[in-house]
Amino acid sequence: MRTHQKISIASLVLLAASAQAFDLGNLKDQLGKAVQAPAQPATAVSPPPATTNKAASALSGFSNKDQVGSLKQALTQGAETAVANLARENGYLGNDKVRIPLPESLQKAEGLMRQFGMGKYADELITSMNRAAEAAVPEAKTLLLGAVKKMTVQDAKAILTGSDDAATQYFRKNTETALAGKFKPIVNKSMQKVKLAEKYDQFAGRGAQYGLVDQQDARLDDYITRRAMDGLFLMMAEQEKAIRANPLEATGSLAKKVFSAIRF
Repeated sequence: MRTHQKISIASLVLLAASAQAFDLGNLKDQLGKAVQAPAQPATAVSPPPATTNKAASALSGFSNKDQVGSLKQALTQGAETAVANLARENGYLGNDKVRIPLPESLQKAEGLMRQFGMGKYADELITSMNRAAEAAVPEAKTLLLGAVKKMTVQDAKAILTGSDDAATQYFRKNTETALAGKFKPIVNKSMQKVKLAEKYDQFAGRGAQYGLVDQQDARLDDYITRRAMDGLFLMMAEQEKAIRANPLEATGSLAKKVFSAIRF
């Protein structure tokens, strides 16, 4: 048997064995469960952390207006920086922390293809997925800044005295659904522009032609949208943590003043 025939048969065998693995229809739900793992029930009611009490005490020296104003300065800075960094070329692809990999159900096929010297198909697909995320993320700026504007005094106090990613959690709660609605059409448009469906066909070899891969089940748009948002919130959390750790990195004078006071 010729070498190229062996390769073709081996590829199809793997694709046939993994046909169910290519069903990405439930991938979004699986990712959602992974991100929103249920919290462990508390065994006892604990008093508020001392650090929270210190932050609340420090905030008492500032008016509500200053508390909200300082936070809005910091959050605007963090949102704009995160979006700008991800929206540029290789913002996702060139960052190991947020690069979007192939869906888990395709990774076994990826390994086989690389063994047979066909890794370029996997690389092209990964690049196209990340380019779609880079094209979509600028849509986040307006929604994030809108969430900043509608922030209440209570929201601000909870964030200022909260964990290092309290602001990011606030953003996620208040913008995630709307972000998905904004991202997905751009992801779809980008997929068409770079012929992502075509690249998926190439990646899967000739499996689709033999009915081994049902492309209607390959919900790549949902997958890319979810991972694009995950990457955005991760980068925002890093921006928030940096400002809390070093208030002088904040661009607004009020943010510098308030975050310096609550730093502990």
